[in-house]
Amino acid sequence: MSANLIQRMIPMSTKPPPKSNTADELLTVKEIAALDRCSEKTVRRAIKTGLLQALHIGPGVRILRVTKQAHETYRKAQRL
Repeated sequence: MSANLIQRMIPMSTKPPPKSNTADELLTVKEIAALDRCSEKTVRRAIKTGLLQALHIGPGVRILRVTKQAHETYRKAQRL
C-alpha cells in the first residue's frame, strides 16, 4: 500500500468524541412509575399501546428507556 492511502485510512484526530448528555436524559420504567405514582405495569402498558414512546436498547431489545421529552409529552397528553 502506498503511504498516501495509509494516511487516509488513519484518523487524524485522536480526541475522544464529545460526551453526550443522552444518558442523563433517559429514564427507566421504574423511574417513570415512581414519578407518575403508578405501577411499572401501567408504564409498560402505555409503551405497548403507543401512548409513551420508548427506546429498546441492547441485544434482544428487552431493555426499555424513555427520554424525558417523551415522558413530558405523555404527561401533557394525560392531563387533557
